[in-house]
Formats: sequence, C-alpha cells, structure tokens
Amino acid sequence: MGQVIATYQVYDKDGNFAKKAEGIALGLTVGTWTNLPDLEKEQLQKHKGQVLNIQELSEDDEINRYFGESRKKALIQVAYPSANFTIDFPAILTTVFGKLSLDGEIKLIDLDFSSDLLEHFSGPKFGIDGIREVLGVYDRPLLMSIFKSIIGRDLSCFGEQLRAQALGGVDLVKDDEILFDNPITPFDSRIIVAKEVLQKVEAETGKKTLYAVNLSGSTFELIEKAKRAVELGADALLFNVFAYSLDVLQALAEDPEIPIPILAHPAVSGALTSSALYGVHHALLLGKCLRYAGADLVLFPSPYGSVALKKETALGIANELTRPNPHIKQSFPVPSAGIHPGLVPLLIQDFGIDSVINAGGGVHGHPSGAVAGGKAFRQIIDGVLREVPIDHWVQEHEELSLALSLWGGR
Repeated sequence: MGQVIATYQVYDKDGNFAKKAEGIALGLTVGTWTNLPDLEKEQLQKHKGQVLNIQELSEDDEINRYFGESRKKALIQVAYPSANFTIDFPAILTTVFGKLSLDGEIKLIDLDFSSDLLEHFSGPKFGIDGIREVLGVYDRPLLMSIFKSIIGRDLSCFGEQLRAQALGGVDLVKDDEILFDNPITPFDSRIIVAKEVLQKVEAETGKKTLYAVNLSGSTFELIEKAKRAVELGADALLFNVFAYSLDVLQALAEDPEIPIPILAHPAVSGALTSSALYGVHHALLLGKCLRYAGADLVLFPSPYGSVALKKETALGIANELTRPNPHIKQSFPVPSAGIHPGLVPLLIQDFGIDSVINAGGGVHGHPSGAVAGGKAFRQIIDGVLREVPIDHWVQEHEELSLALSLWGGR
C-alpha cells in the first residue's frame, strides 16, 4: 500500500514531541486508538497514521524571543496510508495539513511520495531540456523579461514593447501577472499580435523568442481558454497557480490538447510560506509541489532583489525543481524581482546555467531603452560564461557599460 510521508516542524514548551506526533498521526487519520477494541484496531490498522521519526533540534533564539519564553523545537515525520485519500493534491494536502494548519506553531516542511503514488504525477510536459530544445539554446541561462506599465495601454504599445524585448535578445517574454483579459488588450488579441511580432523579429534576427500569455478567468473556463490559446498560436502560458490551485495546474499540464510550456507565478504563495512558525515550507510549495503538478518554469523571489528570500531558501526551491528524478522532468528555476545586469554573476554562480534570469525594470529601465537593456543582459551572461573580467568586458560593450553605471555591479 502506498503512502505519503509528511515532515513537520513543531514547537513545544515541554518538549513532549512523542505525544504531539502521535496526536497528529491519529488526529488526521483514525481519530483515536488506545481505547478501541482489538477487532476495530485490526480493521483500522491500514488507515492509521504512523509516526516514523522525531528529531529534536536546537532551540531558535528568534522564536524564543517571539514567544517570550523557551520553546523546544523538533522535526516530526508521519506516514499517511493511501487508503485514506484519492491521489490528487487537494486530497493529499487536506489529509496531511488540512485542519492541522489551523493549529499554529506547526509548519509543513516536506512531502515524500511512495513510488506507486508518484506515478500519478506526470510533472512538466517540457521541463528544462524541452524548453531548451524549443528555443535552440543549450549552453547558457535563459533570459526572460516582463511587460512594464502595460495596463491601460493599447495593443500597439503591447506590440512595441514585445518587439523591443525580442530585439534585445530575450528568450521569453511574459505578461505581467496582473494583466488580465480586458477590452484594450484582450487575451486573444495579445496572442495574435505577439505571434505576428515575434515571427517578424525571428525573420530579421534568426533568434526565437517565446511569449507567455497570462491565463486567467473563471476556473471552469481555463481549460477551454488554454486550448483556444493553443489554436491561436500561443507559445506558452503564465499561470497564477496559487490563486487557483495545484490541481488546476496539473489539469492544464496533463491535457494533451495544451502542448505548450506553463510558467508558474508565485502570487499569493507568500500567505502560505512566509512565516517561520506555520504554513508550508518554500521548497515544498514552490519547488516540489509545482514541479510535480507540471510547471515547466517556476518564478520565485531571488536572494538579491527587491522582494528577496534568504539565499538558502531560494536555493532550496531551485534544488527541488532540478533534483534528479527518473520519473519527473526538471523545471526551470526563475529567481526574480529587482534583477539587473550587475546581479548576473551572482545568479549564475548560485543557480548555474540551468536557470532563467528574469528582469523587468532591469531591461526597460536601461538608459538607451529596452533593446539595449536586453543586450546588456546577454552581454554580461556571455562575459561571465567566458570568464572574462567584467572591467575588461564593459570596454567592448556599450549597453553593458551603461547598465552597470546605472545599477552597479562591476
């Protein structure tokens, strides 16, 4: 019988973690055990949660200051039998963390699926290798950019911004996550205009750029809307997965009539991940869960920008997205927010070439415009990979020199 093993981070004043663990294991499965007749125990045994491990950790001074008293800390592992749930994210998350998430002072750190359960999650359609094949780019990080200040502006402005970004050498351009279907730049029209613009740029430069349109609207309309996007020639979908659910992402990713990559945006996830005391661990929610649900690319805050995560947290997400797994393809990590060319050496050092460098203001805010902004990023990427000293490299690349003068990073 299959199982899901949940790892929790818990705190307890008295450090009675064995009692706490058993309470979780029973409370989320059969409810009680000690006073049951032997026959009922035999009948319910296959449904009972099992405590697998308790690991006491060092106390956290910051947490103790928050509580105003000493709190013991531990990791608890509990196994939940698959006889208790259907094999989908809603059922699994409700089982392992549903009502427990309301208790406070407990954080879901990880989920491990037995191999028979893992077969029910197909993961990304494309993944890192598939997207590289589509773009024909194999030896460097990809470069992504974002539309800026596009709300309230018409399709001609949309097309001009897209053209400039593509001419700058950007590999992917995504909608702003807050650009929804609207009368000025409708969903269908954005796809049609983008296809025309990008085909012209590719004919001029020989360079392919993908456009990710924001898939939004009523949950029950999304599948058909995504299929319509494919029919219109969409390259990729941007999806605010946590405004919907992991299950919706999985349905989109597994549908054979939606054969395009999906970019998962982390909007709303901060409400679930930000606390050290409760919620869901970043690496689990933005890493493992999004990968298993089928995201080809996953955006998350970088350690350096304007909405920074701790470095170990961001690297933990990237590790879950790229960890070798014979059954599930790797997803592209996309560390984001406040990225400019001066940060590229750090990004490549920490996240490697199997990552996506994602910039908004770092492209559009270039003193010479978005075309130059894209070129500056491509120049610094090339320089880092060639291991050329940046001070020497900027002498030969005006766009990069101007960018570093504005944002720093030499």
